[in-house]
Amino acid sequence: MAIRFPSVLSNARQILTRNQQVVPKGYIPVYVGDKADKKRYMVPLSYLSNPVFQDLLQRAEEEFGFNHPMGGLTIPCSEEKFFSLTSELNC
Repeated sequence: MAIRFPSVLSNARQILTRNQQVVPKGYIPVYVGDKADKKRYMVPLSYLSNPVFQDLLQRAEEEFGFNHPMGGLTIPCSEEKFFSLTSELNC
């Protein structure tokens, strides 16, 4: 009995696309907010080289290590602080 890989792969793709949102090229998804209510945001990869954003990443590493409960990068700060930081980076 042979397994038909194209049908198995197409089924896996359908399941993955249903469960995950599309991430545009050049961005990474991050989760920000209070412990009970985190929201997903797309961050340009260029932010990763900014020292202020790297500070947030270090705090995320200290708090979560490599175990992020949301399945993506979780940043431990409020949405207001995240918005003010990203608005500075956009300038």
